[in-house]
Amino acid sequence: MFLHNPDIRFGWKIVVGTVIGFLGSAFGSVGGVGGGGFFVPMLTLIIGFDQKSSTALSKCMITGGAAATVLYNLRKRHPTLELPLIDYDLALLFQPMLVLGISIGVSLNVVLAEWMITILLIIILLGLSTKSFFKGVETWKKETKTKKVSILENVCWKQLGIIATVWVIILGLQIAKIPVTVAVTSYEVIKLSQGKRILASKGSEIGEKWKVYKLVSYCACGLAAGLVGGLLGLGGGFIMGPLFLEMGIPPQVSSATSTFIMAFSSSMSVVEYYLLNRFPVPYALYFAGVATVSAIIGQHVVGKVIKALGRASLIIFILAFTIFVSTLTLGGVGIEHMVKKIEHEEYLGFEKMCAHKS
Repeated sequence: MFLHNPDIRFGWKIVVGTVIGFLGSAFGSVGGVGGGGFFVPMLTLIIGFDQKSSTALSKCMITGGAAATVLYNLRKRHPTLELPLIDYDLALLFQPMLVLGISIGVSLNVVLAEWMITILLIIILLGLSTKSFFKGVETWKKETKTKKVSILENVCWKQLGIIATVWVIILGLQIAKIPVTVAVTSYEVIKLSQGKRILASKGSEIGEKWKVYKLVSYCACGLAAGLVGGLLGLGGGFIMGPLFLEMGIPPQVSSATSTFIMAFSSSMSVVEYYLLNRFPVPYALYFAGVATVSAIIGQHVVGKVIKALGRASLIIFILAFTIFVSTLTLGGVGIEHMVKKIEHEEYLGFEKMCAHKS
């Protein structure tokens, strides 16, 4: 907990941290995963923050990068269909449960022991990186080009309004967060299962019905993604990205939609961490600015490379690489902290929530 906001002292640590943060945001924005696997170790090992403050600052960086990426992607269209690059109905299906999971994860981050978080992180991310890599190999031959239009043409105002409303309601009515998220998600599940709504980016047609058990399992994954994201300081895209690809969503749409959802979910975490006084504001503003600039540059550069090579599967390989590096860095930091606590015979059990809020 920070009782004041220390000024930033520029030196070699800030320079190195800026470079790592820049690269992490560039890779994370392209893969649709945020880059928390780069941010947390950098903030912990180089800048010198404790693990939980680094998690909070990481969310600030993810929010900045995600917001910039969303604005950049609003100019783009679906690679094969006359649709926006962002799939708003897909976002509407996942976002409410993701935000609920984020809220739970933030609380668990305060309570759970670091060794528990480390083991969970290694198991989940290692599996996801392997799955994403093989998906990238499978998609290697599928390639198309995208075109740009005005931003207003790519905004689905109704769905965007619902998503923004859910964000505001959950933030303002913490007690009512579960009924609100379940109600909105259930509504979307019913419409998709009845064929009255479609996931157009997947190539679905009006009248095509989704199996209810599949939709429910997807929503459960959204909840899990949010929980893991809030707990570990990562973007929910670490789970959503690979899941969207398994659903048959094109790589460009998967990355753009995942980032769109993260812009809402991560900002929720930032507000909650701010209310818990978990990070120094000057550092948060600086590194969020770095992530914002890096995300735009990363999107532009990778977009040019994809256009030149003609392979959208590059996005999937970047996703797999980012998740794998995050497994190594975050797992390594967690193990190091765990070993130190064992050597010093420190307490390794659960912590009290009230002690952090007082």
